[in-house]
Amino acid sequence: MSSAFVFFDSIFSKKSTYIASGFDFPVGKPNANGYYNAQKFTVNDHLGDDWNGTGGGNTDLGDPIYSIANGYVNFAEDIGSGWGNVIRIIHKYKGEYYESLYAHCDKISVKKGNFVTKGMQIGTIGNANGTYYAHLHLEIRDRILMDIGGGYSKNTTGYVNPTKFITSNRK
Repeated sequence: MSSAFVFFDSIFSKKSTYIASGFDFPVGKPNANGYYNAQKFTVNDHLGDDWNGTGGGNTDLGDPIYSIANGYVNFAEDIGSGWGNVIRIIHKYKGEYYESLYAHCDKISVKKGNFVTKGMQIGTIGNANGTYYAHLHLEIRDRILMDIGGGYSKNTTGYVNPTKFITSNRK
């Protein structure tokens, strides 16, 4: 067992109330009301879903982003290079680990080491420091702690379809 799994097993055993029991959408809480999936998983080799406000352009700039489930914030910082502010949350769910990644955030409201609950505001929608129109790039990974990557690839190993995953694991 890797040291990462030992670490996460340890923290979730001490803070079992933060083990995920289900998932919601990260915008328009809890059902993505007022938002649409502008670039879906695997379309153009996209490794996530891009959530945009129905008003288009930058009308959703500064709108709240919510944690999709209970979990542990493993990363929260500006990495630049088209990603901007990124939040990565580790979720323990039904004995398995998943990671949600929220990119292009305008503001980050959490820090590495924080525990979060489903529906808790973790940041706001941004535009990667002016690189794009405002939107949230959401990835869900079933292999945790992978490199950030480029957001696009024909190889989807370690990635799951965010909308299908959330819809299948609601509670």
